[in-house]
Formats: sequence, C-alpha cells, structure tokens
Amino acid sequence: MMLWIVFALMSAAAILAVLWPLARKPRTARAGSDIFVYQDQLEEIGRDRSAGLIGEAEAEAARIEVSRRLLAAAATQAPAVKAQPLWHRRAAALAALIVILLVPVGFYAALGSPNIPGQPAYARAAMPPDHESIAALIGQVEEHLAKNPNDGAGWQVIAPVYMRLGRYDDAVMALRKSLALNGETAARDSALGEALVAAANGVVTDEANQLFTRAVARDAHDPKARYFLGLADEQDGKREAAAAKWRAILEDAPANAPWAGFVRQALARVTGEPAAGAGPTPQQTAAAENIPEAQRAETVRGMVQKLADRLHADGSDVEGWLRLVRAYVVLGEQEKAKGAVADAKRALADRPDDVKRIDDLVRSLGLEG
Repeated sequence: MMLWIVFALMSAAAILAVLWPLARKPRTARAGSDIFVYQDQLEEIGRDRSAGLIGEAEAEAARIEVSRRLLAAAATQAPAVKAQPLWHRRAAALAALIVILLVPVGFYAALGSPNIPGQPAYARAAMPPDHESIAALIGQVEEHLAKNPNDGAGWQVIAPVYMRLGRYDDAVMALRKSLALNGETAARDSALGEALVAAANGVVTDEANQLFTRAVARDAHDPKARYFLGLADEQDGKREAAAAKWRAILEDAPANAPWAGFVRQALARVTGEPAAGAGPTPQQTAAAENIPEAQRAETVRGMVQKLADRLHADGSDVEGWLRLVRAYVVLGEQEKAKGAVADAKRALADRPDDVKRIDDLVRSLGLEG
C-alpha cells in the first residue's frame, strides 16, 4: 500500500511540474550563454602558456576544466521559443497528463519489481565517472549542434575536444564550420591546418600549407603555423629552409615557452646537431647514479617510452628509430624491438637508404628470427 501512496505523490509532483509552466504566461527565452566568457578564458590560458607565465601541467588542467564548462554551456544553450496559441498549450497539458499517469504504470506493471534491492552508495561511488561524463557532454553538444548547425561557438568548443580524442576527421569538420560561421583568424586557420595534418597521418597537405601561410600573413608570430610550414619544407626535402624557419621561431620564443623544446628537437632532426638542452644536466646525472637499480631501470623504461611516443607521432627520425631498437634490445624486450623495426620500416618506406640502415642494425643485433 505504501508503494502506491509513494507513486501517487510522485505522480502529483510530476503533474504539477508539467502543468505549472504551461499555466504561466509564455515568455520569450532569454538569449545568450556563458560560452563566450569560457572561450575567452581558453584563449587567455593559451596566451599565458605561450608567454611562459604558467607551466604545461597547469595550462592543461585549466584548459580541461574550462572546456568542460564550455561543453556544458553549449549543451544547455537553446534558441528563442515563440509563444504558442492557448489551445496548443492545453493539448500539450492533456498529452502530458496521459503520459505521466499511464506510461509509467504500464512499464512498471510489465517490468518492475519492488523486491529488487537498490545498488549500494559505495558501489555507485566506485564507478569511474570521468569517461562517461565527458562522453555524455560530447553527446549533448553534438545533439545541440545537430539542431543548431549555425552555432559557431559550439563548433569552436567541440573541435579541440575531438582533437584530444583522436577524432581528427570530426575535428576537421567542426573547425571548417567554425571558420565559416565565426570568421577567419590566424588561430582558427592554424587549428584547421593542424587538424588536417593529423588526419593525414602527419603529412602537411596542400590545403594545410595554404592555411598555415594565411595564418602567418595574419599573425607573423604564430608559432604553430610557422612550425608546420617548416615541417612542410622538411617533407619536401628542403631541410635548410626548415631549419631556418625553426631557428627563427626559437629566436622569437618567449622565455620558458613550453613548445620550444619540441621545436629544438625538430631542428636537431634536420641539422644532425644535438638539440640544445636535450641532455641531462650534471646535477641530474649525479642524482641518477644514486638511484637504486630497480628505480633506475624504471627511469630508463620511461625515457624509452617517451622516445617511442615521439617516433609514433613523427616517424621521420631514422636515428631515433635506431636508438629505440637498440634500447629495447638492451632492456631484453626482443618482441618490442621487432615491433619497433616493423614500425620504422613503415614510417620510412619512401626512404630506402634509411630502411637499409634499419636492416643493417637488425642483422647486427640478430633480430632476423
């Protein structure tokens, strides 16, 4: 009996919740949202990071938090709603009453059971919410954009999320829409160019090259566009031109620019010179000698993993592939060494001389079997 009393109270509350807004005088929904405020915050974080005012970890944490708020704001934004005639509202109220009263009772009669125990609170707390909440927010924004395809702010918000998730084709689509709806800027041109490069597995396509050139014409100090223009020169075999562009970027780089190390590595790749600041300091070397053997092995594995990640992002560095294969052999991880050989050959397939160097190393290390 108590169960049905609870059902009656819940139904009354649901009816009140539905009929109350229908009984009120309709108003035009207020336009606007917090999207642009959050977007300004994202741009401010980018500027602080480029200027070296905050570190990489702080910038990424701040960017993720603001992005989540942007996604939530974009998902809840709704277009203005026109007032409807009185008979429309009465019909909607009648339909709502029928649905509220009959549909839940029918479902419960067919599927419900009051004897099934509820899930304990600690079990619910143990479920990791992050992935599901992000996926749910993305789904909400995608649903919103499907209904409001001209929402330029929404496309601008979701594009970097697609990039972080590796959904590069979706990122390209979102950035194209953002560019068309929000207008062209150096940052938007660079972002679309970067997404095109990612979708092309690291190749700077003609369209991406044009976007980066246009971005530099708008902002001569855009580091992203300047880096990718250098990468395009490297892929065209113009190593000196690439080196000149990257040296110019480093000369203009603000103190402690978080991307400077990445540009130095690229410069070292085309010049054959060691990357400035790439090696450990004397203090780090001395500290490493005092690390216990087990911890030292973990440190070495971490360094090897970073090298592997870099090569899988940009596989054009044959010297890096050679170091990676040797490192796996030294660590006794023969299968990983063979896997690195296969990855290297795929990445360097259009450079037979470099592939020959990989084969020579394989023979010298006895990895043919």
